[in-house]
Amino acid sequence: MSDITTRSGVTTSRSRWKAVLRRWPIALAVGMSAAGLAAGSSAGAVTSLAEVLMLLPLLYLMVARIRRPEASWPLLLALVVLYMVLRALDVVAIPVVFTALALAVMVWGVVAGDLRRSGAFRAQALGMIGFGALALVALVVEPDLGRYLVAAGWFLHGFWDFVHFRRNAVVSRSYAEWCGVFDILLAAQLVFLA
Repeated sequence: MSDITTRSGVTTSRSRWKAVLRRWPIALAVGMSAAGLAAGSSAGAVTSLAEVLMLLPLLYLMVARIRRPEASWPLLLALVVLYMVLRALDVVAIPVVFTALALAVMVWGVVAGDLRRSGAFRAQALGMIGFGALALVALVVEPDLGRYLVAAGWFLHGFWDFVHFRRNAVVSRSYAEWCGVFDILLAAQLVFLA
């Protein structure tokens, strides 16, 4: 009888670990958010977060264009590396590069006929325009207002992520889950820990 109980306990323990492992994107988001607490919300940090806010819808737009959700994580890595290189070189403004990339992907989509036939691409193009505009405005207004605009952008993008997670649309579910949690936590840090 104790063997069955032990086996049952092991099975229950294993299923708990499997459930935790399935939620690895949440753990990653919480860990990254906690690490970001050290950066604070100085004017420089807010500027960086406004620039990165443009990266998020750009990734969605790119994935919608190529129609390959499994490319979400590799594209995130590539865009983060691009961001870091642009930041290190400091030759051209990062928002200019991200805006140019977004325009190039949109033109590519128009030429390929995606605006006519793909509701997903249209939605991502509108998202890019909306989130991009919010980020650009946040970069040029008074710093305190900019912080709140950036926080609103991150919060709204978190909601955007959760909608895509729920629908299992455009990006991979693990990416949408991670990004949604990370975005909401980052928005809260900008508002409450300033």
